[in-house]
Amino acid sequence: MSAPGLSLYRAASTALKPVARWLLNRRAGAGKEDPDRLTERLGQAGEPRPEGRLIWLHAASVGESQMALTVADALLDQHQDAHVLITSGTRTSANLIAHRGLDRLIHQFPPVDAPDWVSAFLDHWRPDLAVFTESELWPNLILAAKARGVPLALMNARMNRKSLDGWARWPQSARTLLGAFDWIGAADQRTADGLSDLTGQPIINAGNLKLECGLPAPDPDTLAQVKAWIGDRPVYVAASTHAGEEALIASAHEALIEEQPDALMILVPRHPERASDVAAILTEAQLSFAQRSKDETPQSAQVWLADTLGEMALWYALCPVAVIAGSFVDGIGGHNPIEASRAGASVVTGPYVDSFADVYAVYDAHDARWVAHTADEITAHVRQGWSDGYNKIENARAALDALPGGALPLTLSALNRLLDQGLPR
Repeated sequence: MSAPGLSLYRAASTALKPVARWLLNRRAGAGKEDPDRLTERLGQAGEPRPEGRLIWLHAASVGESQMALTVADALLDQHQDAHVLITSGTRTSANLIAHRGLDRLIHQFPPVDAPDWVSAFLDHWRPDLAVFTESELWPNLILAAKARGVPLALMNARMNRKSLDGWARWPQSARTLLGAFDWIGAADQRTADGLSDLTGQPIINAGNLKLECGLPAPDPDTLAQVKAWIGDRPVYVAASTHAGEEALIASAHEALIEEQPDALMILVPRHPERASDVAAILTEAQLSFAQRSKDETPQSAQVWLADTLGEMALWYALCPVAVIAGSFVDGIGGHNPIEASRAGASVVTGPYVDSFADVYAVYDAHDARWVAHTADEITAHVRQGWSDGYNKIENARAALDALPGGALPLTLSALNRLLDQGLPR
């Protein structure tokens, strides 16, 4: 690490290992880490390395893991002799990956980015290709892999202006770290331009992989059963909610049921382990609810708390209106509306969608969403979606047609090229 900033980072990450252990134990106590798999965070593998080539994909959380699964599925199909290791940082994403059940796929939690824990991880897994996603830039992990001659790729690189400006304050560190990658594919032009400035090398806008990573279709029998439970009730989904958003959305639903007492909201927290926190908010709002994880059905409930994994396609298929959360509190950046639109739901979001600014720019150019700033506006737009959402749905279809494609084949081509160039490890 020749850059002073990276050298300082390496020293700090070594010195703070006792703090990292304490934080991991505290997070495990709070349910945010799997207590039975904490040793994986220290670089100690939970499974043996399989024989043959190993492709390692590192994702952050649920959205990136969904994207990594799509890429993993394609790579496994193309390379029958290979295994794929996906590392992800949350219990929710780990469960999502396990739920997919792909053959020759392994999940591990990534090591905390301290040098000796990183070394233990790499000593065991010996990847033939390492692929990082979006803005997952862990200096010790990346540079240690580079030092071992592992081909490195950064796929679907996405950085907002704040992140790019932050890296620009450490130009030497940015150039060293980003220069470790053998291929970078940016998800949008803003990121491509920003990374080109940081690296001094042209970075291509490969396109947004998340636009091409569809959800599995819902089970038809489950869809029919749930439709029977809901019947003719007006229904909508509040998708991928975060802390600080549920109270706002609950207030909006209170207003809706004053006008339509049989209205049903399907509330899907981004992280199902927060179900007890969300339940407390609903109780305080005096909204009756059924809990999906407890096999409770929604017939007599005002809210169906969908605290399960792998069912988002089901909820979108059921609902004519989708409130896409992660967008009502600044700092989250919003979530992808594509699947809701593909399912035929009209889209309502909050104002904070910087992580998908390119997608929402196309949506806005086609008048394909409603933007709500307050609970009253959420209420009004859901009501509009029920009564007159057809234009928004049609506009969203036009927006989808206008979005650029081709990111997945371009990315797979680059990864295959790196894999073929690498030596067996």
